[in-house]
Amino acid sequence: MPDIFNIQNLSYHPDNKPILTDINLTIPTGANLTIVGPSGSGKSTLLRLLATLLTPTAGKILFQGQPQSSYPKQTYRQQVSYCFQQPTLFGDTVQDNLSFPFEIRNQAFDEKQAQQALANVDLAPEMLTQPITELSGGEKQRVALIRNLMFTPEVLLLDEVTAGLDADTKAVVHRLINQYRDQGVTVIAVTHDETEITAAEQLITIKAGRLEDAHE
Repeated sequence: MPDIFNIQNLSYHPDNKPILTDINLTIPTGANLTIVGPSGSGKSTLLRLLATLLTPTAGKILFQGQPQSSYPKQTYRQQVSYCFQQPTLFGDTVQDNLSFPFEIRNQAFDEKQAQQALANVDLAPEMLTQPITELSGGEKQRVALIRNLMFTPEVLLLDEVTAGLDADTKAVVHRLINQYRDQGVTVIAVTHDETEITAAEQLITIKAGRLEDAHE
């Protein structure tokens, strides 16, 4: 089985401004990788490059042994799912969000599956019809996360998704992520949370746009 990602001499210098420089990193399939470093060091930029939300200015990213650019973006993003720090919901209701993954796959919405997904993050099935304007920040983050997980991806990219959440909601989010890790999903997370850093299986540090030595 090839590594899930092979990052070779990757740089991101938009308008000649160095944000990431000469990143070389191999990420095994099924890894649980945590990325740390000071604010502004390029951690989130690396996640966005892996998610195809940004395009490298130099170097390349191989996904499952093939150049990232060789995949149609929609197909790629169904396999490599990116969760923003600030959850972005759309439409009017929770169901509008949870039905979207079915729509882009030309599949009928599965209400029972959506209700089970809500239950997995301690939200009531009745919340499907709730307007998104009535959700708390923690509820929005949980809905955004399960929207990304209605269909199991190969990779889950987490950009500080627990920042600002209370302890109980963090615990719910961690439990859900661990369920997918146990299924073999590769998890790559950016965090400043000391508890998450302590629990990391593999840790890498980015400082001033450069990768420091990885350590287990």
